[in-house]
Amino acid sequence: MKVVYAATKEQEEYIHYLINYFYSNIFPRYFDDSEIKEFKNLEILSLKGEHIHYNGTMKEAFKIISSLQSLIAIIESVKMNPIPEHHRKLFKKNVRLLERYGISFPFLIEQFTNRRKAVLSMYSQPANRWLI
Repeated sequence: MKVVYAATKEQEEYIHYLINYFYSNIFPRYFDDSEIKEFKNLEILSLKGEHIHYNGTMKEAFKIISSLQSLIAIIESVKMNPIPEHHRKLFKKNVRLLERYGISFPFLIEQFTNRRKAVLSMYSQPANRWLI
């Protein structure tokens, strides 16, 4: 018999926060709204569906959180080509780890080297909460 610990509510919320961070802060810098909408339709970074192998254990939650955090750090640190080999290996390793749990992240690191000049997206976070 094996004892496993369930992920805490806070860990589950943090996973959803990190996924939302991709959609609101990362993707709008590199993709237009129609592409981001298609990502949602394709369930990229989604924890829903039959293909998910995440059982909600604490160990799995830690691995998913660390992979998402690592991908965010790598993407935000990549400025231009050539991309350091160390970054490439870490990127691939974390994408594979997400795929092990059925979480789709079908991107190459090269797709995050050319930032859009103007970020006008319905997915990005508003600059303030005031309506004019």
